[in-house]
Amino acid sequence: MKIATWNVNSLRARADRVEAWLQRTDCDVLAIQETKCKDDNFPWELFERMGYEVAHFGVSQWNGVAIASRVGLDDVERTFLDQPVFGKNGKDAVQEARAIGATCGGIRVWSLYVPNGRALNDEHMPYKLGWLDALRAHAEGRLQAEPEAQIALMGDWNIAPQDDDVWDIDYFRTEGLTHVSEPERAAFRAFENAGFLDVVRPHTPGPGVYTYWDYTQLRFPKKEGMRIDFVLASPALAARVTGAAIDREERKGKGASDHAPVIVELSD
Repeated sequence: MKIATWNVNSLRARADRVEAWLQRTDCDVLAIQETKCKDDNFPWELFERMGYEVAHFGVSQWNGVAIASRVGLDDVERTFLDQPVFGKNGKDAVQEARAIGATCGGIRVWSLYVPNGRALNDEHMPYKLGWLDALRAHAEGRLQAEPEAQIALMGDWNIAPQDDDVWDIDYFRTEGLTHVSEPERAAFRAFENAGFLDVVRPHTPGPGVYTYWDYTQLRFPKKEGMRIDFVLASPALAARVTGAAIDREERKGKGASDHAPVIVELSD
């Protein structure tokens, strides 16, 4: 069985690439982030003609998450328990489309688009940290209630947990940038402390192994990237992992997303 996560940065703009990638890789479950669709303009037929069931959560032209599966798609949840809302200056808070869960082939899959944080002193940063804490509490609770549960927390985490997960940690710290701050990294470690394992890194050791390259300043050809897309698995699911890869080739060419797909292979 093969599961993957991919921030596509606008699904409609990259529908042809997503379809070709699914055909080429023979992926069973794909967690998608940044669809930038509402439900009424989501390209349902793209997946259905290839034999995938799909669940989507989108409320505007921003964010948006989906799960496509050809091994079943049951018990869909749009948002997790106590998922925080956000409103600028605390006003008109709304529930953003950043999390969707479903059971696929016996695995509880979550497609996650963690808030960016924007800047260390931006009001989006406490929102990001609170969002992660609520997700951790929900996931930890599920795992404590069922230690043998197979759970995959997959997506764009907008955190680089280790110094070599960015091309130049001194640049990030000098500029006071997000993604590498201690509060963000502590929030990521909290999932590991709760029992979830990064199942991709052992098969894709760094440094210089990234999942995201900004469109600006020739970051991709300069190999100036970040590792911010992860699959965190419960112990029972981690025990099934036989391999993992980052499809860097998919970042190349016209119309590419700024993220690469991250793939995990599982034993039966």
